[in-house]
Amino acid sequence: MQQAIAKAVPCAMAASSSFACARVKCRLNLWPGMRQLCIRKNLLYGFMRIFSMPLKTLRGASRSLKVAQFCSVLNTSSSLQIELVPCLKDNYAYLLHDVDTGTVGIVDPSESLPVIDALSRSDRNLTYILNTHHHYDHTGGNLELKARYGAKVIGSGTDSDRIPGIDIALKDGDKWMFAGHEVVILETPGHTRGHISFYFPGAGVIFVGDTLFSLSCGKLFEGTPEQMSSSLQKITSLPEDTSIYCGHEYTLSNSKFALSIDPRNDKLQSYASHVANLRKKGLPTVPSTIKMEKACNPFLRTSSSEIRRSLKIPATASDAEALGIIRQAKDNF
Repeated sequence: MQQAIAKAVPCAMAASSSFACARVKCRLNLWPGMRQLCIRKNLLYGFMRIFSMPLKTLRGASRSLKVAQFCSVLNTSSSLQIELVPCLKDNYAYLLHDVDTGTVGIVDPSESLPVIDALSRSDRNLTYILNTHHHYDHTGGNLELKARYGAKVIGSGTDSDRIPGIDIALKDGDKWMFAGHEVVILETPGHTRGHISFYFPGAGVIFVGDTLFSLSCGKLFEGTPEQMSSSLQKITSLPEDTSIYCGHEYTLSNSKFALSIDPRNDKLQSYASHVANLRKKGLPTVPSTIKMEKACNPFLRTSSSEIRRSLKIPATASDAEALGIIRQAKDNF
């Protein structure tokens, strides 16, 4: 049986009204010849239809992340399509396609083969490679993809010496065009000194690499709590319905830590339960939204009295100091 063709779920939270994600519609393609399941206002009906299929059928679609099926993403406010591409053990790369011009980009290709497979299925060329930071699990496919397709590599000017094959170096506040889509560059250091995020305001999406995860943030390898706090504030100042595409499928493990220090957060409890159900069924938890993260992510709730009591954070500690304590607790969890 042919393996299922997969594309990223625009908002996994849309299985209930509290997790709804506006401006997005999906098409799920499980294998060639099967009638498409179109989900416009509520993903629940589609998920029920999928989960009623034999388990062995869904298993055939799984990759290293055990993502059973993906769906095409079409932001109704733009012509930008986003396809989730699982890489390595738990990484996500994102294939971007502008339907008007045929321009294609890939965000953070950990490795080349899954990207080549995704491009081959749709018979597309690759125009751009977008890197949020230099770590190998985000740039490992750069050189092979660049050589194969002649793609231009986009990355941070601060980190240009560590981005393989970089052609276009950008800095905070720069506005770059992906086909007809404006892309605003946000410097978001903390995880690394040269980390950037790619914000597409017209499509209402942001690619944050390892700065912000659902229910967590990146480890502070090269930055300080102050830098990470500032970066997170920059991201969360965007519209609350902005979809957040992060670099890894960490949400389930992140939820366990978040619940351990914020156990009476009703929204977190509901979201954590939803995340557990998604992962049990092999579905991705990405993207999240800024609204959801502000309500549930402990690294965005550093002023919470509940969290501060749990970790014995002094009332006089700044939000950045509290973030550092929360990060240390997460590292040791």
